[in-house]
Amino acid sequence: MDSKIDEAAVFSRMDESQYFDRKSARIKPEDVTRHIIAFANASGGQLVIGIEDKGAVTGFKRENAKPVESFEQIPITQCAPSPRVAARRIPCVNAKGQDDVILVLDVSPSSNHVIARRSNGDVYLREGDNSVLLDREQVLALEYDKGQRWFEDEPETWANPDDLDHDVLDRYKRSIGAADIPDERVLRSRGFLMDGKLTNAGVLLFTENPAAFLPSARVRVLKIDGTQLHTGRNLNIVKDEEFDGPLPEVVEQSSRLIGSLLREFQVLGEDGRFRTVSEYPRFAWFEGLVNAVAHRDYSIRGEYTRVMIFDDRLEITSPGALPNRVTLENMRTTRYARNPKICHVLTAFELVRELNEGVHRMYEEMEELGLPDPEYSEPNDVNVKLVLRNNIRQRVPYLNKQQDENPAISQTEIPGEGLTELERRALAIAASDGKVTTRALAAESGVSARTASKTLKKMAGEGILEWHGSRPRDPRQYYAYFERRVRSTSE
Repeated sequence: MDSKIDEAAVFSRMDESQYFDRKSARIKPEDVTRHIIAFANASGGQLVIGIEDKGAVTGFKRENAKPVESFEQIPITQCAPSPRVAARRIPCVNAKGQDDVILVLDVSPSSNHVIARRSNGDVYLREGDNSVLLDREQVLALEYDKGQRWFEDEPETWANPDDLDHDVLDRYKRSIGAADIPDERVLRSRGFLMDGKLTNAGVLLFTENPAAFLPSARVRVLKIDGTQLHTGRNLNIVKDEEFDGPLPEVVEQSSRLIGSLLREFQVLGEDGRFRTVSEYPRFAWFEGLVNAVAHRDYSIRGEYTRVMIFDDRLEITSPGALPNRVTLENMRTTRYARNPKICHVLTAFELVRELNEGVHRMYEEMEELGLPDPEYSEPNDVNVKLVLRNNIRQRVPYLNKQQDENPAISQTEIPGEGLTELERRALAIAASDGKVTTRALAAESGVSARTASKTLKKMAGEGILEWHGSRPRDPRQYYAYFERRVRSTSE
C-alpha cells in the first residue's frame, strides 16, 4: 500500500506541463475530453483524475465526484477516432484519511490521425500546460503533419498542363521507363494531375515557374564574409542568389553554386604531413540540401529554404518543424517523408542516391574528416536548421590566391613530422589567423601561458615559426610561419 500512496503523492507534487495534467473528480467528463484529445494530437501525456489543481489528493469519494467509469469511457464515447488510452486505478489515502483511488489515464500520441471531439468536431492540441482549441487552418496543418492529409496531393486551382516544363518532365519519364507514354497519363497515374489540374507536387516538380503558384518554393544561397551576418553599412554578404524553378533543377543549380563557394583546407596528419581536404564532405551538405528541399513544409507561405555559408560553418534552414514521429533524438534512425511524391521524383533523378543512409551517413562523413557532428535544431519550433562546422581553428586554410601567385610552392616542405599536439595546435592557429600569440595558444589549448610561451620559443628556435617583436617583453609580439621554410621547388 505504501508504494501506491507514494505514487499518488508524486502526482500531487508534479508540475502541470506539456505531458502532465491533473483534475478533480468533480470535473465533468466532457470537460476532460479536451485534455485527452490535446495529448493525443501532440506527443501524448498523462492525465490524473482525483487530484486537485493545487495538489490535494481528494480521490473519488469526495462529494459530487463523478463515477470513475465515466472517465474511463471518454476515449470511446467522446473522441473520434478513439485514441489509445490506458486507464489505471491507483489506491490511495485521500485528504480526509479515507481509502480511495485516483485514476491515471496514459494517453498515447496519435501518429496518423487528428483526434477530434465526437459531438462537434473540435480539435485541441497540447501547448505547454494548456489544451488549446485549434482553428480551421491549424487543424489543416495538423492533418498535414500526421499524414492524414497531404499538401502535395491537393490540386492547385490555377495550374494546368500548359504550365509544364517539358524538358524536366521528359527527363523524369525516361528515368522511370515511360518515355513513350503520353504526359497526362504519366502525371495522372503518379498522382500529379487530378481533374485536369496539377497538384501542388506536380507544380513544384514539373512547372516552369512554381513560384508563380507557391511563391516560397525557392532556395536562397548566401555567402557571408565572416562568422556573423551584419546589416546596413556593415553588410557583409558577398554572394546572394535565389533559385526558383522545377525542384530537380533547383537542387542541381543551387548545389553547383554551393560547391563553388566552398574552400579546400589543409590538415596536418598524424604522419606530420599536410593533406588537402574539402571544407565539408560533399555528401553531408548535399544530403542536407536535398532533405531541406524534399521534406520542407510547402504549406507555409512566405518562407524559403535558405543556405548560409559563413567562414566557420554552413547553415541550412528549412521551413516547417520535423514531421510526425521524427524528433531531434531519433532522426538518425527514423525515416518519415512529409512529401513522399517529391521524394520519389528526386530519387528518380538520382539526387537522392543513398535513401536508406541519409542523416546517419552525414554523421559518419563528418567524423571521417575529423569534423564536429552535424547539429540539428528546431528554432522557434517552426523551422529545421542544420549546422555543419568546418573546425577552422584546427585546420590550415589552403590559400588559392597564394598558390595562383606561386604555383611552384611546395606545401609538403612545411615542417610537421614529430610535432607534439600542442605544436600542431600552434601551427593551426598561425595558419588560421596569420599569427599565433602566447595568450591565443594558451586559451585555445587549455595550457598555462608559461607552457605556451616555451612551446612557441622552441618552435621558433627550430625554424618552424618566426618570432616578431621589438623586444623580449614586447606585449605585441607574435609568431608566424617562417617564410624561408615554404620555398619554391624550383630553387
